[in-house]
Amino acid sequence: MRPVQSIPMTARLADIAAQAGVSEATVSRVLNGKPGVASATRESVLAALDVLGYERPVRLRRRSAGLVGLITPELDNPIFPALAQVIGQALTRQGYTPVLATQTPGGSTEDELTEMLVDRGVSGIIFVSGLHADTTADMRRYEQLRAQGVPFVLVNGFSPKVQAPFISPDDRAAMRLAVTHLAALGHTRIGLAVGPKRFVPVLRKIEGFRAGMQEQLGLAAEETEELIQHSLYTLEGGQAAASALIERGCTAVVCASDMMALGAIRAARRLGLDVPRDVSVVGFDDSPLIAFTDPPLTTIRQPVTAMGQASVRALLEEVGGTPAPHSEFVFMPELVVRGSTASGPRP
Repeated sequence: MRPVQSIPMTARLADIAAQAGVSEATVSRVLNGKPGVASATRESVLAALDVLGYERPVRLRRRSAGLVGLITPELDNPIFPALAQVIGQALTRQGYTPVLATQTPGGSTEDELTEMLVDRGVSGIIFVSGLHADTTADMRRYEQLRAQGVPFVLVNGFSPKVQAPFISPDDRAAMRLAVTHLAALGHTRIGLAVGPKRFVPVLRKIEGFRAGMQEQLGLAAEETEELIQHSLYTLEGGQAAASALIERGCTAVVCASDMMALGAIRAARRLGLDVPRDVSVVGFDDSPLIAFTDPPLTTIRQPVTAMGQASVRALLEEVGGTPAPHSEFVFMPELVVRGSTASGPRP
């Protein structure tokens, strides 16, 4: 048997190319994880490494059957740990071990976390609310990941530039549900507090909000412009956005997350207003414990269990060699009415 040895520099590319029956340029692309190489050709090059007794680079070693990476944003928003728990449980039931990699301010980037997981030979990766949801991000990072033979699934956010299964809540339907509820209570001046407009879920929520305002109140898109306030997905961001909307005469505020909704309630109270008597507030997510706020929050429930389980099924189909369709699976949210909404002002 040949001893396993590290791959020497370019001097041995010719040997590997000859063994695999491909060009040296193709060998170089495979070794460097570049896209544009057919999977059969890639396997030929890797087999040539094995035959010649060279050790595969870390990123090209056979995947561990046991590990699946899960990359999430910071866990301050309770919806992310809730989703991580569903995904982790579903993976464990299938015999896999989830590896949670969380982005934190000033910490590792999504690309760094991805590289760390790939170097550890994970079978696949599930991305939650990652750069795939940012319309300004370079989507070639996902092409490069696919070129390395790593299956992945993307949750919350869609890009037609990425060939992968996407799992999303129906953000447009969510906003229409909220507007319909508030309009039925008699509110005619309804505001929307959302995150930065570069994110796909934000753009979709705006579309749904505008459609709801047109259907329920007859407002054209340009008439809703001053009713939309962008901010951060935090309690402080919700407070700032709601303050601006209330000052513009809004008697109801729809928020893009439950954390923002809690900030909206704080904003109303600091302006000397009561929720829901003076201002109604609707959240989004139905995070754990949100039913126990003061007042209990009316919110749009994300179908977290269904979405988490679907993301695991889609990933394991990819891992098993029968890829799920490279399209978006959209899940319908649900309006949960509690104590933060009430009748609007009488005309």
